Amino acid sequence: MPMTRNPLATLAALRRRAVSRAVHRGARWVRDAGAVTAARPGPYRFGAIGEGTRLAYPQGTVFGEQWIRLGEHCVIGEQVTLTAGMMPGLDLGPDPVLLLGNGVVLGRGSHVVASRRVVFGDDVFCGPYVYVTSDNHSYDDVTQPVGRQWPRTAPVEIGSGSWLGAGAVILPGARLGRNVVVAAGAVVRGEVPDHAVVAGAPARIVRRWEPGTGWQPPLRTPAPEPVPEGVTPEQLRALASPAVPGPERPGTLDVPADR
Repeated sequence: MPMTRNPLATLAALRRRAVSRAVHRGARWVRDAGAVTAARPGPYRFGAIGEGTRLAYPQGTVFGEQWIRLGEHCVIGEQVTLTAGMMPGLDLGPDPVLLLGNGVVLGRGSHVVASRRVVFGDDVFCGPYVYVTSDNHSYDDVTQPVGRQWPRTAPVEIGSGSWLGAGAVILPGARLGRNVVVAAGAVVRGEVPDHAVVAGAPARIVRRWEPGTGWQPPLRTPAPEPVPEGVTPEQLRALASPAVPGPERPGTLDVPADR
C-alpha cells in the first residue's frame, strides 16, 4: 500500500512556503520603495538626478549630494558609495564635484570618492566593486602614520563609452579616453588614449585600436640577448643603463613614481 503523508508535516510545509513567499514579496516591496529616483529622492538632495536614473536599495554611503550630478538613465547598483568632499558638511563651492553622464552603470559595491572633480562620460559601464577616487594617502612624513597625513588629490576623467571591469581601481589624476577597456583588477593612473585596453597593476596598454590599421596585437617584450663572454657585471649594467634615455617604450602607460 502506498505510504500516506503525515498531514501535520504537510501543513507545516505549506506554512513555510507561504512564509517564504511573504518574505520575498516584502523584500521586493522594500527594494522598490527604498530605490532613489528623481521622483522619489528619499533623504538625498542631489545637485541633479536625471530622468530614468535609479539608485538601488540599499544605498551605500552618500554625502555631499549638493555637489553630485547624475545624468539620465543611470543604473546605480546596491551598496554603491557616492561622496563629494572628504567628509559630510563641507562647503565645496558653487561648482559640481562628481558628475555622471547619461547612461552610466555602477555595479554593486562600487565606490566613487571625490574631493576634486571626477567626471564620468556618457555610457560608462562599471562592473561590481569598482573604485574611483580623486584622493590618495600621502606618505612623505616618515614620522607620522600614513592615514594621518594630508592626502594627495587630483581630478579624474573617464571617457564616454568606457568599460571598467570588476574590481578595477582608478587613482587620482587618471584620464581615460573614449571607449577604453580596463581589465578586472587593474590599477590605473596617468593617461590612457582612446580605444585602448589596459590591464595589470600598475595598468599597461595591452592592445590598442589605430585609425587605418585597426586593432593592434598585444606588444611583447623581446627576449634578452645572451651576454657575451668576458663582459663584467659592471659593463653589463652600463650597457643596460645608457646615459641618455631612449624614447618611451610603446605600449606602456606612463606612471609617475611619486603618486
